Amino acid sequence: MTRPQGSGDEGPADRPLRMETHGLDVIRDAERKGTPRTLFWPWFGANVSVLGLSYGAFALGFGISFWQALAAGVLGIAVSFLLCGFVAVAGKRGSAPTMVLSRAAYGVRGNRLPSLVSWLLTVGWETVLVALATMATATVFGRLGWGGGTGTQAVALAVVAALTVVGGVMGFDLIMRLQTWITLITGVLTVVYIALVADHVHWDTVGAIPSGSAQQLIGALVFMMTGFGLGWVNAAADYSRYLPRGSSGRGVIGWTAFGASVAPLFLLVFGLLLAGSSPELSKAVAADPIGALTTILPTWFLVPFAVVTVLGLVGGAVLDIYSSGLALLAAGLRVPRYLAALLDGVLMIAGSVYIVFFAGDFLGQFMGFLTTLGVPVAAWCGIMLADLALRRRDYDEGDLYRPHGRYGDVPPAPLVLTLTATAVGWGLVTNTAADWLTWQGYLLGPLGLGGKDGAWAYANLGVLAALVLAFLGTLLLSGGRVREQEGRAPGPAPDEGAYRS
Repeated sequence: MTRPQGSGDEGPADRPLRMETHGLDVIRDAERKGTPRTLFWPWFGANVSVLGLSYGAFALGFGISFWQALAAGVLGIAVSFLLCGFVAVAGKRGSAPTMVLSRAAYGVRGNRLPSLVSWLLTVGWETVLVALATMATATVFGRLGWGGGTGTQAVALAVVAALTVVGGVMGFDLIMRLQTWITLITGVLTVVYIALVADHVHWDTVGAIPSGSAQQLIGALVFMMTGFGLGWVNAAADYSRYLPRGSSGRGVIGWTAFGASVAPLFLLVFGLLLAGSSPELSKAVAADPIGALTTILPTWFLVPFAVVTVLGLVGGAVLDIYSSGLALLAAGLRVPRYLAALLDGVLMIAGSVYIVFFAGDFLGQFMGFLTTLGVPVAAWCGIMLADLALRRRDYDEGDLYRPHGRYGDVPPAPLVLTLTATAVGWGLVTNTAADWLTWQGYLLGPLGLGGKDGAWAYANLGVLAALVLAFLGTLLLSGGRVREQEGRAPGPAPDEGAYRS
């Protein structure tokens, strides 16, 4: 992977570490190096977290069998990260962050709405990951007799938050170095964990889990999509933008999807076996998704487990805080990138404090968060993918920063389509465990799907509906607009002041 600054052939590890100065600006050709294969490291490091084991319990919580949960998990992970791969292609075609590239579809200032949603999603995810690392560390310390109460949680939160904020503020160079080491360390320790707890798998118990309905299967599938790839799709081009323009599009898609999905797929399978073997463990995961996994570990491995947990979750949180800072700039905040990341870090710490010290039901709030923001992000993703499919040329980078350029300022069609798809989507999802979401599901009755208490209430069809509706709507409505844009002569290169547009 290339780096955002520097010269010559040295890599990030070959020179003194420095803070990244790039924000929303275009990466110059002289700074674009590397191959699609190097995308493996940041995406694998961000998704190798032992949280993937807990998704086994989450999937079985939909009332489906092991084989149904396996099918839902494999399909949901693979398809959702494949969407990330498609969006990542935009990075090498446009040299700018993901939420700048979507200006081609939404207009320069019209894009502020999806950028705001993207910012909320990434800040939410980094908050969840930091909170999980804090709770897991406190659980480990409690088992070792070293505390585990409020004081331990406060110290753990401070350490985890500091690692995350420093990585996000320093930027690309430090992130690439961190992700390589995180990948190696967590990969090895995760394999050791699995070897140590393998005797807790009881095949007869797993095989005896009864099958669920098609609606429950679909609900698990959508939850897997929102929990994995759809949680990253709005940041998918933030790293591929450093690749040379001539890089293979198939390579970008393949290495992004492979790097992001291989660890979750492996962890999901074993997580399903563990949760399916012990109803007690499966229930405990809902309250403390990672800390519960320590209950079946020998004492001597608790400290290494805390290390693998913190590093894995920090790996994901660092990518989130980096991309959330870029999204905040794209939403209109006029500050340097590192200050945007620092602001996000403050919000992340405040949210983590709430989750760790005040929130009672983690899983219910978590599922509500994923499905609620997953709907508008799915709508954005549908529009972005369709816009990419319609284009035959690279982006005009200068016009991505000019409200009066070819991409327009606030074109109404994509915004109306996003709002419509989101309204339809929210009408087709429910989450009774989160009190603040009881207003959702208002279309389940009128569309003959049994209402909020019917068989389709927890299928989360709204995420798929928003994705498909936005994708098809863009293909039907935007073909002429894209052809007109690509028929214009190239505009002048963007100037430095345009980067803050």
